[in-house]
Amino acid sequence: MSLRPASRLAMTALLALWPALGQAASDPSELKRNKAIAMRVFSEIFNQKRFAVADQIYAPDFVNHGIRRDVSLQEDLAAARAEVTAFPDCVMTVEMLVAEDDLVTALWTFRGTHTAFGYGLPPTGTRVTLRGITIWRIRDGRIHDEWTTFNVLSAYMQLLAHLRWFIVWIFLLLGGAVWVLVRRQRAKGAANASH
Repeated sequence: MSLRPASRLAMTALLALWPALGQAASDPSELKRNKAIAMRVFSEIFNQKRFAVADQIYAPDFVNHGIRRDVSLQEDLAAARAEVTAFPDCVMTVEMLVAEDDLVTALWTFRGTHTAFGYGLPPTGTRVTLRGITIWRIRDGRIHDEWTTFNVLSAYMQLLAHLRWFIVWIFLLLGGAVWVLVRRQRAKGAANASH
């Protein structure tokens, strides 16, 4: 079967455009709105500590998809409050913001001083800097899904570096106590053996 040149041209154009036909082009005004919603999380919730705006930003069925388990909006906000409590001067800076379809991705940097209980540690006075990435799915003007990753080990290392001499003294004291107990037990055992 032979196609005429016009039919071949139409078929070639259709095949070339086929991948794009299945996808609706992203509306630039919607992308701009989604980016503005994402920025509110950083500017209003973290930087201004205005947690009440979460009702305007997040959908009621919001889910933060963690590495080990999914987290509800209430749990996610409780974690954010704990972070702000442990680092009351924290500032979240957005380094890069990219939007495509209903997804917004933010590359962010967290800076704050550990002045209250947090990360399972008492206040250390350590200035902590972390970088992370968050991806949000935003539909109908609300955040429905979140995926965030950052290096929590880096945060612990920064905090523990400040406490290293305290930790060394704790280990020395514990080691000394164990040594004394072992010596006493041996002496007690030797005394019992001689009777």
